[in-house]
Parts: sequence; C-alpha cells; structure tokens
Amino acid sequence: MNPIRTYQVCNVRDANQNNWLRTQFIQRHDVQRVYVELKFTVRDCNSIPNIPGSCKETFNLFYYESDSDTASASSPFWMENPYIKVDTIAPDESFSKLESGRMNTKVRSFGPLSKNGFYLAFQDLGACMSLISVRAFYKKCSSTIAGFAVFPETLTGAEPTSLVIAPGTCIPNAVEVSVPLKLYCNGDGEWMVPVGACTCASGYEPAMKETQCQGKIVASFGALRLGY
Repeated sequence: MNPIRTYQVCNVRDANQNNWLRTQFIQRHDVQRVYVELKFTVRDCNSIPNIPGSCKETFNLFYYESDSDTASASSPFWMENPYIKVDTIAPDESFSKLESGRMNTKVRSFGPLSKNGFYLAFQDLGACMSLISVRAFYKKCSSTIAGFAVFPETLTGAEPTSLVIAPGTCIPNAVEVSVPLKLYCNGDGEWMVPVGACTCASGYEPAMKETQCQGKIVASFGALRLGY
C-alpha cells in the first residue's frame, strides 16, 4: 500500500486557533478564472470528548495574487485582506474516532485574475482535519471545426457565465458565405452560438463529416474494345 501524504491539524483542545497553510507560487498563464478541487477529511466535534465549544468542522479557502514569487513566512500578513476569501469549506460527511476518515471532495472557483500568478491558502480556526489533495485547474474550449471553419483553442472567461468570442477561418478549399465567423466559448468549456459559415469552393465537395473540402472526382471512361 502506498502512503498518502497529507497536511493535518487537530488542535481542538486549545481555543483561539488560527493556523494557515499556503501553496507555492502558481503561474497564471493568461487564465482568468481558476478552479480548485479539494479532497479532505474532518473529524466530528461531537465524537471528541472534553473539548471546548470552539471546535470547528470547517476551514477557509483564500487566494493571493502576485506578479512574482515574493511570499515569505511573514508576508503577506496571515489574514483576510490581503488574502481574498473564496469560501468557507464544510464537509458533506465527518467521521468519529471509531470510523475511518470519510473523504470529501469540493470544487470552488475564483476570478478574474490579472497578475502573473497566485497562491492558495487555507485557514484553520479549530478543526480536526486532514487536507489530502489540492488540484488547481482551468477550463477551455478545444480547437474545433464547425460550418467548414476552424476555431482555435480558447480559454474560458473571468466569470462562470462569461462568453468568450473565438474568431474563425475557413478550412482549406472553402470560402465564406456569411460573416463574421465566430463561436462563443462558455464558462464550462463548451462551444455554443455559431455565427457565420463557410462552404466548399467550386470544384470541391464536403468530406470527413464536413471537416474537409476535397476535389470532386470526375469519372472517366476509356474506349472499350470488344473481342469476338
């Protein structure tokens, strides 16, 4: 069995907890909205005897934007503002001492982002928990062909409801029949609302499920010699 590396905290017997964990600097690469998948376990406060009422079953997710990797042990200050709060993360399931840890998976997103990169940070205020996995990712619309036009890979916008315009160009041996050529990339990374179209040029016909225009095949018949 392979060991699983986790970050754990369980200072539930001490009040006034304020523990922080921060990731390394993450490059943005023109992404405007980031998604974060968290996998974690949380102990049920009611299953821990003789603890003060300050025991928590939640933690907070933050991010901090920066143009370079300048964070240190004391900067930025460990507090909301300069860190920007994304959400308070609560488990769907907690576990008691007699149970194995019940894995929770949550996905949150934030944006718009404008600087070169960012840090993720996690604040514990008195929970007994394990942070097992953190995955930061983005969404995009993959390059596609529609209406005999090709549209480039396009990153989603700054908001979940954003529509990003991708300009198109006719595929080889095709000509425009209506302009402008564009598709909209929605916040889920799906193409929608095609505008404009191309068609195969004279002397060419659709092929490969209308993703290519190939030359028309002209049938020819040679002289037939009949033998007697």
